[in-house]
Amino acid sequence: MDPLSRGRSWMENCMACNLTNGKLDLPGGRIYETAHWVVEHTVGPLGVGTLIVKPFRHCVHFWELANEEVVELGPLLHLVENAIQTILKPDQIYICQWSHGDWKPGHLHFVVQPSWNHLQKRHKLPGPFLQVDQFKADKKPPRREIEAFSKKVKAVIRSLENRS
Repeated sequence: MDPLSRGRSWMENCMACNLTNGKLDLPGGRIYETAHWVVEHTVGPLGVGTLIVKPFRHCVHFWELANEEVVELGPLLHLVENAIQTILKPDQIYICQWSHGDWKPGHLHFVVQPSWNHLQKRHKLPGPFLQVDQFKADKKPPRREIEAFSKKVKAVIRSLENRS
C-alpha cells in the first residue's frame, strides 16, 4: 500500500499527532504547513524559537517516508531555518531528528533550534548536550513569548516564500 494513501492519519496516543490534530493545546498554533509536513513551536523546554517540523501522518522512521514527503523536507527545513535566522540571528541553528520518547518509538520529527555562543556560560557543551541540559532544567518558556514568536515567524515565512 502506498504510504501516502493513509493521508493525515493520527495515532491516538501520540503526543505529536494530538498537538497537530488539536486534541492537545498548542501554544502559538500551527505555524506553517505543506502537503505533507507541519511546523509548530516546541512545547518543551528547548527555548523560544525552537520549532518542530513533522509529517502530518504518523510515521516513526525516516526510511518510511514516501518520496513526496522527502522531496518537501529539504526546502521546508531550509525555509524554517532561514526564518529563525532572520528573526533571532543565532550563532548556530541545530536540526536534530527525533523519534523516541521514553525509549519508545514515537512520531518522527525534526527539532530546529537556535543557539548562541553566550550559552556556553551556563552549559558546558553545545548541540545535543545543550538539549539534555535544557530537558534536565525543564524550564518551559512563557506562553506569551511562544505566541509572539510564532506570530512573527509566520509573517517571516510568508515574506520569504514571496521572495522565491
